[in-house]
Amino acid sequence: MKRLWLFFAGFALVALVIAGALSYFADSNPDGLDSATIEGCEVVETDAGEELRGDCIARNAGEHGMADSPLADYAVGGDSGFTGLAGVLGVLATFVVAGGLFWLLRPRSRSRSRS
Repeated sequence: MKRLWLFFAGFALVALVIAGALSYFADSNPDGLDSATIEGCEVVETDAGEELRGDCIARNAGEHGMADSPLADYAVGGDSGFTGLAGVLGVLATFVVAGGLFWLLRPRSRSRSRS
């Protein structure tokens, strides 16, 4: 049982290090989904900012309903300097939710009543 707890503690430590430290090395402008959704459009600079011209999926995109939430865009309060903190908070929230579910759904031992 002790080895299992050591494994989970090590796993948690690695997850927190990856979320907290390595997230600063991630590209701030990943191109996978973004480049696929603007395929067929041209990005044009206007006085109001960037505008898409043409026919692409991204022209139908709107602001996400949780865009103003505290951890939106993988940052705390919109400050990209806190990307690691947002990652750590996300890992901790995942551990809390998963731990709560495992605790709720755990098999319970049946107590045998003696007659």
